[in-house]
Amino acid sequence: MNPLVLVLFAVISYGVAALISGLGRHDERDSLRLAGVISAFGGVFGVLAGVSTIVGHYDSADVAAAANCVVNMDMLSALMVVVISIVTMAASIYSINYLKEYLGKSGWKINILFNIFAAAMTVLVISANVITFMVFMEVVSIASWLIVISDGSLNSRKAGLNYFIVDHIASLLIMAAFLILSVNAQSYDFSTFTAVPLSAGLASFTFLLALVGFGIKAAGIGLHGWLIKAYPISPSYCSTLISCVMVKIGIYGILKFSILFLGATQLWWGFLVLIFGAVSSVLGVMYALAEHDIKRLLAYHTIENIGIILIGVGVSMIGIASHHPVLALLGLLGGLYHLLNHAIFKGLLCLGSGSIVYRMHTKDMDKMGGLGKTMPKTALAFLIGTLAICALPPFNGFVSEWFIYQSLFSMGKVGTASNMLFGPFGMVMLALTGALACMCFVKVYGICFTGAPKTEHAANTREVGAAMTTATTMLAILCIVLGVGSPWIAPYFSAIASSMLHLAPAPVATGNAIYPVVANQAILSTPVIAIMLMIFALVPAALLYVFRQRRLDRRQQGDPWACGYQYEQRMTVSAEGITRPMRHMFSFIYDNRPKQSLVDRHVLPHLFAVADGSQLDGRKVCILCCVAALFVVLFFPLISGVAC
Repeated sequence: MNPLVLVLFAVISYGVAALISGLGRHDERDSLRLAGVISAFGGVFGVLAGVSTIVGHYDSADVAAAANCVVNMDMLSALMVVVISIVTMAASIYSINYLKEYLGKSGWKINILFNIFAAAMTVLVISANVITFMVFMEVVSIASWLIVISDGSLNSRKAGLNYFIVDHIASLLIMAAFLILSVNAQSYDFSTFTAVPLSAGLASFTFLLALVGFGIKAAGIGLHGWLIKAYPISPSYCSTLISCVMVKIGIYGILKFSILFLGATQLWWGFLVLIFGAVSSVLGVMYALAEHDIKRLLAYHTIENIGIILIGVGVSMIGIASHHPVLALLGLLGGLYHLLNHAIFKGLLCLGSGSIVYRMHTKDMDKMGGLGKTMPKTALAFLIGTLAICALPPFNGFVSEWFIYQSLFSMGKVGTASNMLFGPFGMVMLALTGALACMCFVKVYGICFTGAPKTEHAANTREVGAAMTTATTMLAILCIVLGVGSPWIAPYFSAIASSMLHLAPAPVATGNAIYPVVANQAILSTPVIAIMLMIFALVPAALLYVFRQRRLDRRQQGDPWACGYQYEQRMTVSAEGITRPMRHMFSFIYDNRPKQSLVDRHVLPHLFAVADGSQLDGRKVCILCCVAALFVVLFFPLISGVAC
């Protein structure tokens, strides 16, 4: 079956789910359950469409031409459809239980927006011309903004207005970049942009416009303020789409412009993206370490992993510009693999944290503790997610970061002195990121799931519903499959990267092992690692079983020793206490972190008129911005003065 037909089924499923949510608002419980099931089927259709395109190397160019260049499913689009669909499917299943908390609180409105959001992102990534892309990018922006402000509180409205303004600044930059390409090619079709190349100076200007515009969408460091405010305040299953999928639209745009449209012809473009990614990864994880709000902490880890993806993209661009196809292929392979892996393990952590907040009604980790006993299924799934995001073998995060490491090793051995300088620089930054991520998630898991409960509420909590645990379990299994199964999965990412670079697919696997294109550089077998780890785990388990009776006889009960003082609960390790030495050591980074964005400091005060502490005079401004943005998008042909 044509993959575009399967995508159509997915979009129709999201539309039907939204319709059922609206029509069933007087009987929310049953209608929202049914809508969750239908939108999950939409995710299944999307996964089938993307996987069939990647596995079958399907080319929908002829179908796109027949549809007047409205949509097209290439290999990159197929990967993005898979990413969107997997996370949407998991979030939809999760919503079946999660939306019980929103019954009678306009949960049906939130679910309508969720399905519009998922459908718009799906159509956006298969768009084949500027008009379709910009229209659906605007739909994504408006739907996500309405989700952010859905609870109606003053904080959510401020966060929403901040996001709305920054996001539309990004849209204007992207529109300007598209305008240059459209005028130069005398067409809006993406397929025509490479036929008439830009001059070197104009190409660099267009690249910078796209990098900043899509960098805001991707929440790269320095452009990330909207994510830190918007993600924690959104409903958990919707914020999973924001943090795991919507930011990937920014990566998708950077890839489209830098590699597919402009050809990555300038060497400094790749170095700029590499540095931007390296700084984003390190500062993202360092800022996460200082957080004790679990959702803000995860928002910073999104910035970290966006940076890791951009490191791979930067290496690939350097390989293209310096005419080293193996380097270009290896960097892009690692970046694309991590793009999918991040969506999986971060989706797991977002939904897992949502389960914690659902039961605890707080995002403060210092009020948790001991949840591993009361929420065992969530704890196990969350543990797998933490191991994956820390890039520990044999999980998926380890494999994609291994490919990026190998691309940096290769970069240090070829090309100019700048390559030999920035290759080790990228390796050091990536290694530092990994070490800090391990430290951060030791804190998160230790504070939330182990030890004694820090509050009575934590002691009396219980496991979430079956739908919520099913969603997290599904993503946890994918973390294992994408890691252990990498020898059979990595070749498909090689095919995606090769198609983008117009190269023949390069072999990256043999038997049960993977290697970085050049077999004598390195080799890795995640199945063997998984088997050895299981064997090693059996040894202590056997010893504990044999000596279990002696161990129980010697066990001591009671409060821990507190240096002769009476033990108090507040003496337990806190989220802030664990990272205090780190914050002291790097105080020059934490102390100089901007407390407010430019929008917060200069724009919001003029848009807010807080009379009684609860009323916000910014709604009209946002509505006018929506109308203005849609006007610009719909009349783009008149602005550019060209005909499609």
